[in-house]
Amino acid sequence: MSSTLFRTKNVEQSIQDTEEPEHALRKSLSALDLTVFGVGVIIGTGIFVLTGQVAKNSAGPAVSLAFVAAGVVCALAALCYAEFASTVPVAGSAYTFSYASLGELPAWIIGWDLVLEFALGTAVVAVGWSGYIRSLLDNAGWHLPDYLAGRDNASGFGFDILAAALVLLLTAILVLGMKLSARITSLVVAIKVVVVLIVIIAGAFFITGTNYSPFIPKAEPVPAGGSLKAPLIQLMFGWAPSNFGVMGIFTAASVVFFAFIGFDIVATAAEETRNPQRDMPRGILGSLFICTVLYVAVAIVVTGMEKYTRLSVEAPLADAFKAVGHPWFAGVISFGAVIGLTTVCMILLLGQTRVFFAMSRDGLLPRFFSRVHPRFKTPHRPTILLGVIIAAIAGFTSLSQLAELVNIGTLFAFVVVAISVVILRRTRPDLPRAFRTPWVPVIPILSVCASLWLMLNLPAETWLRFAIWMVIGLFVYFLYGRTHSQLAVRGQTPAGQAPQPPAGNAPQP
Repeated sequence: MSSTLFRTKNVEQSIQDTEEPEHALRKSLSALDLTVFGVGVIIGTGIFVLTGQVAKNSAGPAVSLAFVAAGVVCALAALCYAEFASTVPVAGSAYTFSYASLGELPAWIIGWDLVLEFALGTAVVAVGWSGYIRSLLDNAGWHLPDYLAGRDNASGFGFDILAAALVLLLTAILVLGMKLSARITSLVVAIKVVVVLIVIIAGAFFITGTNYSPFIPKAEPVPAGGSLKAPLIQLMFGWAPSNFGVMGIFTAASVVFFAFIGFDIVATAAEETRNPQRDMPRGILGSLFICTVLYVAVAIVVTGMEKYTRLSVEAPLADAFKAVGHPWFAGVISFGAVIGLTTVCMILLLGQTRVFFAMSRDGLLPRFFSRVHPRFKTPHRPTILLGVIIAAIAGFTSLSQLAELVNIGTLFAFVVVAISVVILRRTRPDLPRAFRTPWVPVIPILSVCASLWLMLNLPAETWLRFAIWMVIGLFVYFLYGRTHSQLAVRGQTPAGQAPQPPAGNAPQP
């Protein structure tokens, strides 16, 4: 049994499966499309919200260094993703990569993790988008009833109709085709980047040098204790990261990491890329570089416009302009946030459906979901199913506490991909690699260590929820996935063993 749990699906078989007409996705994306997807999903809640929160509570003006630290962690992982996505251009991202290197059970675990990560991420962003829309409607004098805004009311019923409607609309767009999705994303991302550049350029004229002093505020240790909400590192080692000081920068980095979530989703579109060997590394690394530069610039400008102790937590960029007497920019920024969150939601939903599609094509989930639309060549069945489920979650549920699960899920995927790169280099050195991660195994090891460090800075409560979801996933795998896997159906021999000729058909001397 242990040998079947770690049976691997070789790269050649993975690529061959993508050529079956009923399960083949249309190849229509270029390097520019991939970069736009990456920028579209990365620039969102983080740049519009988290900057003020971490500056005020953890890092002060040094929040820009926290973005750099989080960007470095992502860059280490991005180098590993780039090699895998160009070598194994198959939908599924980290799930597919781990199936080719670590084996079926680890692949299931990471796939199950990604399903949770992208689903919660989509719902959380949709709820945030709804909040911005309601704010703009309120300013215009239009007010939604409480029972349609997801708020508590006398009847006890509340449904966030805007959040649910957004998810359903984006679901329809994704069903109609990747090229349409790419065109809409390109337009929306262009508007969003212009808004960010307006913030940077206009805000630079209102910077006051004294607001940067002290650049790294004096450390204030977090009281030690056994609270479940304490960072896991505190419970394990008896000490807690500091608010402010040098350690405050790393504490902040574990929070602003949420702002970078998304570049890995570019890898889920590898199968729909015309030239993945060339374009996947460009899309992954290019989008990450662009967003890191923009994040650092925004952080420097905002903390220079207003003293970090007075920054707003809810809307730091908009309120910073109000503080310097230019409230008009606040409306522009709110509009940019609405636009930005729209693309984030769509691309998270895209990543979710591609992972689900890849798992169903491998038989770990029902194969019914692996058939593509005869005209649009999109995985319409999982897209519609997941879109409806996520719309219901976004409409009925407040997910503020569950949002941290998105962070831990992504970091866990980073660890798996980095390990997989090292393993596949040793087990399949013959594979053609259009892009090679430099300094293997040093870069993958650094990626693992950096990701684990940020994971340890997350609350223990987040780890507990993550563990519960993983246990549920194991039950699903052993009750269904293990016996319905295509490797089990085809009777593939366990990894590491040579296939044996059928009885009676042995070659004659």
